[in-house]
Amino acid sequence: MPKSFIQISDSHIDDEKFVMGVDSQANLACIVEHISKQSYDALVFSGDLSHNGTINSYIRINEILKPLDNKPYILPGNHDNKSNLAKKFGNSLLCNFKLNDWEIITIDSVQNEKVSGHLSDQKLQVLTDEIKLSKAKYIVLCLHHPVVPMQSSWNDDLSLENSEEFFCVISQFPKVKAIIWGHAHQSSEFKFGNIKLFSCPSTAVQFCGPLSIGYNHYTLYANGEINCRTRWLDYCLGK
Repeated sequence: MPKSFIQISDSHIDDEKFVMGVDSQANLACIVEHISKQSYDALVFSGDLSHNGTINSYIRINEILKPLDNKPYILPGNHDNKSNLAKKFGNSLLCNFKLNDWEIITIDSVQNEKVSGHLSDQKLQVLTDEIKLSKAKYIVLCLHHPVVPMQSSWNDDLSLENSEEFFCVISQFPKVKAIIWGHAHQSSEFKFGNIKLFSCPSTAVQFCGPLSIGYNHYTLYANGEINCRTRWLDYCLGK
């Protein structure tokens, strides 16, 4: 039986309800309600949980996520405060997880005081070691920043700065089947050789795409195939 996992991203919860012209708290709550009715095996939250990184925003996020049975695996984004994020989600922060023959490896691509992402030589070496040591047949890599041009109005200068070095590392490993990210508030699919690349929409607002909120639902197959379905919902009105 294939396993599946859900990716949500860029909720931008703040102490105030309205962020970027939308009620990001109500929108995330609607996404959570929709997810709670789905069948899936794991949940990954790929960064920018908070808009300004306040401790109260993480407390609120934790409250909104309570209806979900699956504890989320958390990655930081450039809007997050890593110290405050760790206080509320430390046990699930940057944790890898396995689903049958697959392993999902989480990567911290965030730079201090910068919007764009970067993977230091040390982080690239850690990633290399993790892939080498993984006993999984197939691997999905998850980070916050896009690793290829988004082919949209998105400013690619705000994506991963050293994607060439990143691809140089992972090209050594045929077991890497997919790379997933957030940050761009856009649902898109690309390919790099035989590797599928997926961008996850925001639960708050899209920079490029429909006037909707959404998330990605991935299905993992025993033959190494991965499929992605983007689920779109209407904006939600706060109470």
